[in-house]
Amino acid sequence: MKKPRIYTMSFASVYPLYIQKAEKKDRTKAEVDEIIFWLTGYDEASLQQVLDQEIDFETFFAQAPAMNPNASLITGVICGYRVEEIEDKVMQQVRYLDKLIDELAKGKTMEKILRK
Repeated sequence: MKKPRIYTMSFASVYPLYIQKAEKKDRTKAEVDEIIFWLTGYDEASLQQVLDQEIDFETFFAQAPAMNPNASLITGVICGYRVEEIEDKVMQQVRYLDKLIDELAKGKTMEKILRK
């Protein structure tokens, strides 16, 4: 079976779109980064390496230093799918990130977004 296109897209090509989506709603790049750090365990330096090397989404999540154990608390619908019901692990991780960025753009507090 052919992998979904998102798997082979570079994270660096989508990252500016996450920032743009947040900034349109008066949120910041720092908040987008905080979400990415919380979900994946990347830090500023390792995220910059990912962006510089144009690593694809599949590798981005496979090499994530530490997926947050609270990621399973992320629920809801994104792109017509309930994130908690997605069986493909990588696709679920992609959708987790999409969902968190959506929540940021919708004005939720960082405390709620980061499931504290």
